[in-house]
Amino acid sequence: MKWYIERSAEMESFTPIYSVCGDDCAVCPRYLARTEQELQETAVFWKKTGWRDHVMTNEETRCHGCGTRGTCSFMLLPCIRTHQVKSCKECSSFPCTKIDDMLARSLEKQEQCRKACENETEYSMLCRAYYEKEKNLREKPCCDSGE
Repeated sequence: MKWYIERSAEMESFTPIYSVCGDDCAVCPRYLARTEQELQETAVFWKKTGWRDHVMTNEETRCHGCGTRGTCSFMLLPCIRTHQVKSCKECSSFPCTKIDDMLARSLEKQEQCRKACENETEYSMLCRAYYEKEKNLREKPCCDSGE
């Protein structure tokens, strides 16, 4: 994604915003994309990586943080609401099978993501966004990016 690569140096200094699953929203293309072109490029990239089976509309692509969504693909948002915690890390069942499943599903897509990237800079930023989940969940305070 050309726009994402062009902003990579700026993003290195962004303060992390951890989602419920441990993604770093501060460097997530869906969270950062604002123009129609950025949203479209992001949607095309999502399909190329296998994260989606179709090119999403710009409205489907746009994200304001997981706290603004009713659910998530890993089903963690409904789970934290059921357990009345703000993050998985606060739950007495952490880590659980949902976390194990989420981490396994995420890692399954990592190589396809690497292949879809235009260069190592893009891949590095996407790793920070999506593939440091376990470290972020265990070692750092989580916060809901939508609040």
